Formats: sequence, structure tokens, C-alpha cells
Amino acid sequence: MRILAMAILPFFLGTMLLSSTTVEAGPPAGGKVPERSEISAEFKWRLTDIYADESSWQADFEKLKAQLPEITQFRGKLGNAASDLAACLKKRDEIGVTAGKLYAYARMHRDENTADAKYQGMTGKIETLLAEAGAATAYIEPEILAIPEAKLADYRKQEPGLKDYSFYFDNLLRQKKHVLSPAEEEILSRSTEATSAAENAFNMLAHADMRFPEVTDEDGKKVQLSEGRYRSFIMSPDRNVREEAFKGLFDTYNQYRNTFAATLGGNVKKNIFYAKTRKYKTTLESSLEADNVPQAVYDNLITTVHANLGPLHRYVALKKKALAVDEMHMYDLYTPLIRDVKLTYEYDEALKVIHTALAPLGPEYAGILDKSFTSGWMDVYENKGKQTGAYSWGVYGAHPFVLLNYHNRYDDVSTIAHELGHAIHSYYSHKSQPYATSQYTTFTAEVASTTNEILLIDHMLKTTTDKRVRLYLINQYLEAVRATVYRQTMFAEFEKMIYAKAEEGETLTADLLDAMWQELNEKYYGPDIVVDKEINVEWARIPHFYWDFYVYQYVTGYAAATALAEQIQKEGHPAQQRYINFLKSGGSDYSIEILKRAGVDMSTPKPIEVTLQKFSSLLDELEKILSES
Repeated sequence: MRILAMAILPFFLGTMLLSSTTVEAGPPAGGKVPERSEISAEFKWRLTDIYADESSWQADFEKLKAQLPEITQFRGKLGNAASDLAACLKKRDEIGVTAGKLYAYARMHRDENTADAKYQGMTGKIETLLAEAGAATAYIEPEILAIPEAKLADYRKQEPGLKDYSFYFDNLLRQKKHVLSPAEEEILSRSTEATSAAENAFNMLAHADMRFPEVTDEDGKKVQLSEGRYRSFIMSPDRNVREEAFKGLFDTYNQYRNTFAATLGGNVKKNIFYAKTRKYKTTLESSLEADNVPQAVYDNLITTVHANLGPLHRYVALKKKALAVDEMHMYDLYTPLIRDVKLTYEYDEALKVIHTALAPLGPEYAGILDKSFTSGWMDVYENKGKQTGAYSWGVYGAHPFVLLNYHNRYDDVSTIAHELGHAIHSYYSHKSQPYATSQYTTFTAEVASTTNEILLIDHMLKTTTDKRVRLYLINQYLEAVRATVYRQTMFAEFEKMIYAKAEEGETLTADLLDAMWQELNEKYYGPDIVVDKEINVEWARIPHFYWDFYVYQYVTGYAAATALAEQIQKEGHPAQQRYINFLKSGGSDYSIEILKRAGVDMSTPKPIEVTLQKFSSLLDELEKILSES
């Protein structure tokens, strides 16, 4: 959690793991993307578990407005008595719980159809009130830091009500030099609504206003291209389908490249402004400092992956050979090597597979998993205007929620396992921790989700008796590492580059961003691929770049999860208990320390090296089997 405690943001994860296969009561195949009203209620999340109706939402909205004057009454009093400090922090927690529910309800309704003006309005309304809440509470941390440390230590001993804030105080004191005066903090809090304009513009353009062309599917029919359907087309065995979808998608983004450069550049300037205002040397330092992550973790990640690009280059060369193409293009990269295996799962079948695969986590975890299947946690299918990709959103005081765009492919099954990893992490954290320490960091979040993914693929590899299916699953694992470890490290390196340019005063033009993206693709994928000019604008499509230095945590999470999944399967109960305790820890300590107790040390490059060694080993097996076929 950043110093600005009122920031309330969802975990948008696992993007673009989508396809277009039909399931009963789900969206129809081909043709137009269905309206939300065409999706059966059993496949929709139950947002009424947050608020029964919009009048209840409005009542809580008015309650939150009334709470803001109440918390300002503590201004100037936090150094007077321990009881005042405890009462103030308790009131802020009450505001946080209410604000979190209000924002989640409005924003998730908006994500059901991003073009819906009604929920756009509700989301904007609560965002405005959140900015006011941030301003109303902005004095708290500067006042706490103005209390002499010896006096604050006495308060902590005297007042039982401060016990829940022990880690909060320690972390706050660590960042003391970056907290400004009460007046300055209030100004920064009031600025958050205005400075979110770049991200909001990106979301509206990418998800509501842009229209993609029709493309020809494998049956020769014209169908509407969408972000959700692109995943299916780019994996098609028909190269013409892949190429047409690839060019249709990126040519559309290219039409707006200057606008996307402006929104991304504006967002980067916003983050630089906040970092420098808080007296950080760089935005990267600011982002990592919030969770006490050494910059060496970020730098070691890029260095370690650079040192292990050889296996990725081998994989690209193998794919070129297996596809029997004269030139390997970017639109060939996602094509499965094993073409005659198509693992598809009805939604109910997917849930059964996930239940079995996650059995090593124990009966308690299995019980929560079953609850997630039947209790309105998940919004399953794509509909017109729906937020693309997938995410999990933990709501304190309610159960977690998961947005999906399910289309029956194996990778959609993996996406469910991934997002439920986040959701059950939230469930455990919220049940086990007081609000003050209930919010786990994104650094640990990706561990919980990816552990589930790895347990799923390991289960599939152990139980299949079909050689072709095994080849398919190995390819799936290699693709997961390519897309998560290699690709997200490339994203992380891109972020580091653009912030370095901007911090030196350079304008992030579309031409500059295109050139950097092309250079990175050539470096990461090696000499056996043609980096098509269309891919140069791909940076415009990535929503994660609007959450500064977020993506590196996908890689660290994947590496930690690889180690933990191995321990859980080899050690059994002891490792299982360490893992459950990790899920229950929430934000009660620094992420590095929580993971150490779970059994993995992310302050070293070893987990990354182990993960890429596993990639290389399975690549060896794949090469051997294919050479014998």
C-alpha cells in the first residue's frame, strides 16, 4: 500500500487469455458479440452481495460523505493522546471499508459494459468522493510523523487499540522522509481525480470507442474482430486467419497511435510528478519503496533474463521449424506447435479439473474453492462492451469477485485457476487480518495466482496418458513462461526505458515508443523471427503500463510460485501449511519477508534461474519428442 492510504484499486490480471468457442447458455459462436442480457444469470457475478440495490449504494455513499467531516475533527489532535490516535485510525478504516465497497460496486457494474453511461457516472461520482476522502485524511500521516518517536512508542504500548497498526507504524516511519506537510498532502490527495484523466482516456478509447474490422474465420465466414476474439484467431492453425486478425487489430491501434502516446506520456508525467514531489530520485524508486523492495530485485530480474535469452531463441527457432514456414512472423508466435490436439472444456468440466488439480493445497482450501464456484463470485462470458481480459477484485466485508471472458480453451481453464488464486488469497487475507493489514501487495498477489496455474499444469502433465496431449501441455507450459517470464520482463524493461527517457526530459512520441518496442522484440525473440512493423504499436494496447512498474511482479510471482508449487507437491502438509499461512498474512509484513517464511527468497536471482532452467529442460524434452516423431 502506498503512503496515500485512500487509493483503492482492483487487481486487473491475466489479460487476453480469451477465445471464441461456444458453450451452452454462453455467448454464441461467430457473428456479433452478444449483449449482456443474452447471458444466463448463473454465469454472472452477484454484485447484490455488495449492495442489494442502487438505493443501498446511494445510502452508503451518503454515509461516506457524512464520515468525512467526522474524521477531520481529529486534525491537530493526534499528538495529544493515544486514544485520539486510535479513534482516528479506526474511523479511517471505516471510511476505507465503505469506500472500497462503493467503488467496487460501481466500477464492476461499469466493467460489465464500459459504454454504459449510467455506471460511468456512478464510477465518476465515487472517484470524486474518494478524492475528497483522500484530502480529508491527508493530515493523518504527517501528524503521526510529527509525534516524537519516543512518544509514539509510548502510545503504542499504552493503547490496545493501536495494536492492529504495528506494522503500519513501522512502515510509515521507514518512509518518513517522503511524507509531506499536512497541507501538501491534502493538495496531492485532491489532485488524484484530475491526474487520472490519462488512464481514463486510454480505457474509454481502447475499450469503448475503438471499433475493429471484420475478419474471415477458419470457415470462411466474416466475423467481427474483438479483443476477446483476437486470442482465438492468433492461435488459429490457418495462417491467413492469424495474419488478417493480427493486421486488423494492430492497424486499428495504429490509427490512434499519437493519441495513445499522449495518454501514456501523460500517465508517465503524472507518476514522475508524484515521485519527485515526494522526494524520490526516480519513479522506479518510488514504486519499489512502497513495499520495501530493493531495486536490485528489479535490476536482477532483467539481467537474469538477458542472460537466459538463449532458450527463448531456441524455442522460436523450434517453432519456426515445426510450423514449416520460410519466415517466422509475430503472428505465428502464439500458434500451438501441436495442431491436432484441441483441449476444450465446458465451464462445469473446467471447474472439476481445477478442483482436482488444486487438491495438494488441502481440504480447507478445497472448501473455499467450491464456495467460489457456486456463490456468485464469477462473471464468466464475454458480452458487448465488457472489460476485456480477466481480473480478481477483493472487497473487504464481502466475498471476492472474478471477471472472466471464458471460451472453453485450456488457457481459459488456466485463467480461472489463476484468478481464483487471487480471489482465495483475498478471502484468507480478509478473514484473517484486520482491515489495516488486510491488503496484500501485488508482489505477493501474483504468487498466489500463479501457484494455482502451475499446480494445474503439473496435474495435467502427471495424469495424461496421451503422447500428443503431453506435447500440447509441454507447449502450454513453455508458452506460459514465454508470455509471463520473458514477455513481462520485456514489458518491465520497456517501462524502465520510457521512464528514464521522460525523467531526462524527453517527450514520449509515438515514433520513439515504436522504435523502443521494436528494439526490445528483436532482442528478446532473436534472429529467427521477423518483427513485423505492425507489432511496433503493441505498447499502446497494454493497460498495465498505466500502473507504474506493476508488470515485473508477474515475473517474480511466477518464479516464487514455481518454487512453492514444487515444495507443496514434494513436502506435503508442512509446505501446505506454510502456504496457507502465507495467504493469511495479507499485508502484515514486507512481501520479501512473508515469502521467506513461505519458503522462497526473492532477494536473490535463484528463483528466476530455477524457473528458466525448468523452461530449458522441458524445451529439451519437446525437441527430443518432436525429432523422434
